[in-house]
Amino acid sequence: MDRDLILNVACPHCHAANRVPAHRLGDAPECGACSRALFEGHPVELAEADFERHLARCDLPVVVDFWAPWCGPCRAMAPVFERAARELEPQVRLVKVNTDEAQALAERFDIRGIPTFAILERGEEVARISGAMSPARFVEWVRASV
Repeated sequence: MDRDLILNVACPHCHAANRVPAHRLGDAPECGACSRALFEGHPVELAEADFERHLARCDLPVVVDFWAPWCGPCRAMAPVFERAARELEPQVRLVKVNTDEAQALAERFDIRGIPTFAILERGEEVARISGAMSPARFVEWVRASV
C-alpha cells in the first residue's frame, strides 16, 4: 500500500472518523475521540441510524452481513464472519446489519434472502453473494472482490 496514503477509518465504537496512514493500519491504531481500538478482529454491529455515518467515514472496503436472528443459515455463518474479521482486518471492515431491525436498509439493498453479504467501496456495492459457505470460501470471495 502507498506509504503516503492516509485513510479515513470509522471507529467501531463511537463512529468518529480517524485519519490513519495506510502503512500503519496493522499497528493497532486507536480512535482519537474515544481512545478505543479501531480494529479488534470482530464484526461491527451497526444499527440503521449508524450505518450511513459509519460508511461515510470509512475509506476501507466494507463487508456487510445482512442477517436476522431467526435465520438458521445466518446463525451458522456467524462464526465464519467472526473468523473472517480476524483474518481480513485491517484491510477491510466487517459489519453486521440485522434486517429485522434495519428494514429500510434491507429494502435499499434489495435483500431478498439471508444471509446476504455485500462488499461496499465508498458506499457503492461492488460484490454480493448469498448463503452459507465455508470459512475458506468466504475469505477467498472477499479477497477476490476487493
